[in-house]
Amino acid sequence: MSKRAWYRSLYWRIGAGFVLFLALIAGVQAGALVWLTSRVAYGPASPSTTRVVADELSAALTENPKLDLAQFFKEHYEERIPMVAVMRDGRVVSSNGVAPPEDLVSEARTRVAAGAGRGFGARAFRGGGPGDAFGPPNRGGQPADGRGGPGGPGGFGGGRRGGQMARGGPWSPIIVNGQLEGDIVANPQSAWEQLGPTLLVVGFALVALGTTSAALLIFGPVRGRLRSLETAARQVGAGDLTARAREDGGDEVAELARAFNQMTGDLAVRAEQLRASDRQRRMLFADVSHELMTPLTAMRGYLETLGMSGVTIDPPTRARYLSIIGDETHRMEHIVGDLLELARLEGARDSIEKQDVPLEDLFGRVMARHERAAGQGEVELTTSIEPGAEIVQGDPMRLEQALQNLAANALRHTPPGGRVELRAEAHDQYIVIKVRDTGSGIAPEHLPYVFDRFYKVDPSRSGEKPGSGLGLSIVKAIVERHGGSVGVSSQADRGTEFTIRLPN
Repeated sequence: MSKRAWYRSLYWRIGAGFVLFLALIAGVQAGALVWLTSRVAYGPASPSTTRVVADELSAALTENPKLDLAQFFKEHYEERIPMVAVMRDGRVVSSNGVAPPEDLVSEARTRVAAGAGRGFGARAFRGGGPGDAFGPPNRGGQPADGRGGPGGPGGFGGGRRGGQMARGGPWSPIIVNGQLEGDIVANPQSAWEQLGPTLLVVGFALVALGTTSAALLIFGPVRGRLRSLETAARQVGAGDLTARAREDGGDEVAELARAFNQMTGDLAVRAEQLRASDRQRRMLFADVSHELMTPLTAMRGYLETLGMSGVTIDPPTRARYLSIIGDETHRMEHIVGDLLELARLEGARDSIEKQDVPLEDLFGRVMARHERAAGQGEVELTTSIEPGAEIVQGDPMRLEQALQNLAANALRHTPPGGRVELRAEAHDQYIVIKVRDTGSGIAPEHLPYVFDRFYKVDPSRSGEKPGSGLGLSIVKAIVERHGGSVGVSSQADRGTEFTIRLPN
């Protein structure tokens, strides 16, 4: 499996995605905080602000003594300016609707009560300090300018220049027709009081939106591919080996889907192999039953005839019947022996011990065994070994068995006057052994099946003598156990050639 690029990893995408979304949320929250701070005043209103508000409210009350203070604040001032109007008649009105501290209201009421009934000029006065009572105005009705001596009863002593300071912030009197009617005092709020609720709402909304977006963008596509993998797994579990999962993408989920699809493909191939093996097993049972039934039927018929009490059989006939029974017995023995041999070869229960095998000796043993049969059938049996093909690697007993079967098969199908040749050639890294006859040949439609168990090409081979039909299957099993291959070619009336290729 090729190494995956780090940026295609699902784990990296999850981690990086959440880091980016958290950074985005933090950035948006910081922007919201900056925007809110530009809209909200953190500290108390400035002295100049309270004086201006006191003057404007004084003028408005002079014109309309029944003025709605809350409506006045709403129409003339922004809610972000935290101020409170404490009136002599007991009204307490906040500009932003937030109730002021009780001690702040109490202090303002004390100041208003101390200055009630005294005469004042038209302008709001300045000077004084915390806790000062209202004294008589300066000459000319002008307010103190803040340059007087220390404050005390009977005057606005020398407070800070620019406005009187009450606890919690600056304050300014509301003068209506020369009478003190109230006081404007700043309503200080902490940053949490002003920004906390809004920031909480914005923060929770951003977190909910950000995490939902991250989940959809990161896990949305992955969820679809995992669902496809789950569906394919259920289909495979139900027996549908054609089901496949989506393989798009380059992350771990895609690798898992590809591994799953490969596994499913391998399972499909193995299932097909099992079905083919089962078909072959059934065919083998049928073929074995058929091959064994033929001699058994003949033996049973002759034995029943010999055992009949009312039938007189002359000695020559009895001897012929017994000879047929013996031949059929040997035939059954040969079939069973070939089946056991083929089972051992295909089951790999015996090992192949390779060694240097001189082909001249191997061909000599084959010639010696079939020389008499070749002479009786008037068939010429020849051998030839090209330079470089003198030695082959293999098990001499098994290789001789394969060549004996091929030679016997060739002699069985070669008419009198024909020829059977054993030839060895060197080709690259292989030793090629050929067994060629000059018989009637095999029809092309039969060639792909000649190595199958019990397959016989009776219609295409004139003069054929009965065989077990397992000899060529044994040859193929022996050659394949040696790591080689075997093939066949044939032409009508020009003979057949079997070719064995063994690694050198």
